[in-house]
Amino acid sequence: MQSISFAYRQLNALILGKPLQIRLALTCMLAGGHLLIEDVPGVGKTTLAHALAGVLGLDYRRVQFTSDLLPADMLGVSLFRPDEGRFEFQPGPVFSQLLLADEINRASPKVQSALLEAMEERQVSIDGQTHALPKPFFVIATQNPDGQLGTFPLPESQLDRFLMRISLGYPSPESERALLLAGDRRQALSALPAAMNAGELLVLQQKAAQVTVSSALVDYVLALLLASRKRELFMHGLSPRAGLAILAAARAWAMLDGRDHVLPEDVKAVFVAVCAHRLQSRLPGMNSIDAAQRLLDHVPLA
Repeated sequence: MQSISFAYRQLNALILGKPLQIRLALTCMLAGGHLLIEDVPGVGKTTLAHALAGVLGLDYRRVQFTSDLLPADMLGVSLFRPDEGRFEFQPGPVFSQLLLADEINRASPKVQSALLEAMEERQVSIDGQTHALPKPFFVIATQNPDGQLGTFPLPESQLDRFLMRISLGYPSPESERALLLAGDRRQALSALPAAMNAGELLVLQQKAAQVTVSSALVDYVLALLLASRKRELFMHGLSPRAGLAILAAARAWAMLDGRDHVLPEDVKAVFVAVCAHRLQSRLPGMNSIDAAQRLLDHVPLA
């Protein structure tokens, strides 16, 4: 756990004034999930993704999603070798331990959907051949607000592949002043030391999955799921897969606190980040984040 604590400190030294978002991002990685960061340009989304790869010791690739991007640009292609009379697969940037899908909602739906198999199955199929992705494998996608020009909203099926969605937001005046005084963060990013390697991260993921969940805790999560399915708040309720995601994230959050069991407070800490992007609010003037928080506030402990 010393390595993950060191990683947390390093990230906080680089991404100023965002300790909650950094902890949620680390929780997502420890739970083995993919992360969606939604915010306006320029607030540090790409920097956070690059920094996570650096401190976790992961092979990192970035794809800038644009309207003319093709699935093959991300997945790879089979090239014919005439001198050998055979096709040879040339892997694309998705064959990395951490793929940054930058501004994912600026690409066409066809390209967005090409990520689905990779995110869910940890493999891709090209020309009838299945190719396994590295372990561990994470997708961190950044997304601009839907109201901006040139964006294609992600479909519900792809949003559900992300374990968490977070937003960095603007920094506090104190943090922004320190950022302006420090200047360009690219040099600090390149000098960021790795706190662990991919093998150590896999071990931590296995430990997180073994954190104990009591029967009473499961009843609490079930109460949240059932409450979300009442039509007053949301268009559609949370699925069983969302319940598994809540438990996976709560286990990782508890492990970051040095505990071998999950408390209701762990569920509350991760609930909005795990569930808000899976919900559509029915309440006028209330977005899914506020509605998810309202649900959490109104469901009592069993």
